[in-house]
Amino acid sequence: MAKKILVSCGTAVATSTVVAKKIEEILKNKGFNVIVEQCKVSEVPSKAAGADLIVTTTPVSNTGGTPVIQTISFLTGVGIDADMEKIISHLE
Repeated sequence: MAKKILVSCGTAVATSTVVAKKIEEILKNKGFNVIVEQCKVSEVPSKAAGADLIVTTTPVSNTGGTPVIQTISFLTGVGIDADMEKIISHLE
């Protein structure tokens, strides 16, 4: 069964697109069955229940207990490996 990752940023346009594509590409290359969905940070509370993990570039609240990883490493290139390890540990 596919794991669902919710990727959020302020407007769900450019930033979350970059982050979502990188996460999806890396995980699929590692053999993970994932569904990556983008949303605005304001939409996270209503979408969190359907996700296994939330990756965000900005602080979020009201996630209903869904794990959250806040990072900008997928934008800067610094720390991607460490963040991918965190993501993978939540998915396993």
